[in-house]
Amino acid sequence: MKRLIYRRDFLRASLALCASLAAPSVRSCEFYTTTLRITHPWTRASAPDATTAVVCMKIDDVIESDRLIGVETPVATGAEMVDEGVPASVNLFIPKGRETLFGEEGRQLRLVGLQHPLMIARTYPLRLQFEKGGIVNVELNVDYMPLATPFSFTRQ
Repeated sequence: MKRLIYRRDFLRASLALCASLAAPSVRSCEFYTTTLRITHPWTRASAPDATTAVVCMKIDDVIESDRLIGVETPVATGAEMVDEGVPASVNLFIPKGRETLFGEEGRQLRLVGLQHPLMIARTYPLRLQFEKGGIVNVELNVDYMPLATPFSFTRQ
């Protein structure tokens, strides 16, 4: 009887191990809506007198075209899109099957009216509102990334 119990424990442990290896891993910097995935929203630490901060992130795994229609955070009074140097209200079409990058170059999502400096190694709440995907609460990481390093993501 005791041998049967050990065999069951061994089989359960083996099954749990196999299940954990087969299941896709979820990284803590990924956030999902019903239509897409947001990967690693981050910004740089800001100077004490800064009034804006650029949010960098990647939106991919878009299974249905959607639109980013709002951004809210307690650390800023508002947000704006900057594309080709022209600021505009937050209203960005995200096409199905495409990857959308927000970075320090090109298309930018900028927080305006910073309430206080953003400090390195801190996280701040950021609420993104999508037309079809709804509202998703993400964590905005304040990272340090050297200027010479290109904005890129690798999928693991």
